[in-house]
Amino acid sequence: MRVLTDGGMTATGPVTLVPSRSDRSELAIAFTATRARLGLVVLLLALAGLAWWSTADRMAGMDAGPGTDLGALAWFLGVWVVMMAAMMFPSLAPTVALYTTMTRRHNPGRPLLFAAGYLLVWGAAGLLAYGLFELGRSLFGGDLAWHTGGRWLAGGVLAVAALYELTPIKDVCLMKCRSPVGFLLGSWREGPGGAVQMGCREAAWCLGCCWALMAALFALGVMSVVWMAFVAALIALEKLIPWRRVARWGTAAILVVLAIALLAAPGAVPGFVVPSGSHGAMPGMSMNTMQ
Repeated sequence: MRVLTDGGMTATGPVTLVPSRSDRSELAIAFTATRARLGLVVLLLALAGLAWWSTADRMAGMDAGPGTDLGALAWFLGVWVVMMAAMMFPSLAPTVALYTTMTRRHNPGRPLLFAAGYLLVWGAAGLLAYGLFELGRSLFGGDLAWHTGGRWLAGGVLAVAALYELTPIKDVCLMKCRSPVGFLLGSWREGPGGAVQMGCREAAWCLGCCWALMAALFALGVMSVVWMAFVAALIALEKLIPWRRVARWGTAAILVVLAIALLAAPGAVPGFVVPSGSHGAMPGMSMNTMQ
């Protein structure tokens, strides 16, 4: 194994970590690993770019507002997993690069298995989101139409997401995401199965950090590429910029402003599609779009 230093990795002994290391210095180590594994990072970014293209292609012509029909479960899960790759791989790349640097044997398949485990957890989260969404529609029906309770629900979800940004559990989860060295050392597993397990564990912390932002995406329009990019940018900023507290409070402020805007003047929000159907779906959308 290797010794971790602020300058990167050396091969002189077992992995060690300075106990007082801050998440900012751990990010610096991850960025050093990113430069050392530039080819891998480029591959992950290329996969993310391909996922963005695929998502935009699949969502072309669909309703981009909140409350749109999610389609068949298999279709939604396929689109959801590709969405997660598009949104999360850019901010995940430094951790995967650091994981590759720390492995004893440089197996090109291990980082991809790590990323696959990561997507597996987010796929399960998508399944849960789909179930909750459909349950809400079946229980409340027209009460969730935009011009009845839908606007208040969307604004409330954004407000809850803003409040969550300021909670201790959000701070803990975000710190884990921003401290890849500590995470990898604390959950290290060898072998291909270990790579998948570690990817799953990383995704679990990421889910704890970002579930409220994903809920905000549903409130803004889960089938909107514009809002996907917006939420992905917030996630990347929270995970990658040096100032964790600034990122959290800044994200909370943005979500509060959006919540107020949706309640007061939704038509004035750039990129927001005000629903016109009974459940928020636009009349021109059909199930053929989702096949």
